[in-house]
Amino acid sequence: MDVDVFDTTGNSVRDQLGELVCRQPWPAMTRGVWRDPERYHDAYWSMFPGVWRHGDWAKVDKRGPVVSLRTLRRGINVAGKRVGPAEVEGILVAHHAVAEPHAVGVPDTAKGEAIWCFWTPAGSVGSDVSDELATQVGRQLGKPFTPSRVMRVDALPKTRSAKILRRAIRAAAIGADPGDLSGAENPEALELIRAAVEPNGRRSRP
Repeated sequence: MDVDVFDTTGNSVRDQLGELVCRQPWPAMTRGVWRDPERYHDAYWSMFPGVWRHGDWAKVDKRGPVVSLRTLRRGINVAGKRVGPAEVEGILVAHHAVAEPHAVGVPDTAKGEAIWCFWTPAGSVGSDVSDELATQVGRQLGKPFTPSRVMRVDALPKTRSAKILRRAIRAAAIGADPGDLSGAENPEALELIRAAVEPNGRRSRP
């Protein structure tokens, strides 16, 4: 397959987020989109001529002779620097007060995108540690990646198979249409997201 990670100019990169690509064909490679060849070309082949782009962010870490590849969907671009939501969420969930975290990128006039985080409390945690969580992310990932807002909510919307509805959460956060929610187990949780981002809603980091 000859898997690699490219930056936006098509150069192979290490220890930073980039586009997951394949230089060689493989049996499960997407070969087309039904009755829409232009969409197929735009999605997989238009960014790097002759190189198949998977559509995920990824990072390659060198550890001696072993190379570890991690895919990170929906990378967040903060002032030209990229971070994966999973990297932010890994820091949040390490805190004893956090049961489930979720990080999204939202439009920001100064940075391009800003990081917003939502988290649910573990057990009977009563205190709001949102400020502490934001500080911890900035300390571990670097100050530019300090979330602009960190908000505690009682629940995150999920599918019936317990997967977090990431697309719907981001849409609710920015006031967009969350789309089809027929597969949601608790669509009412989106109201908690909307309430949290309102100026007079739940306590959040400004």
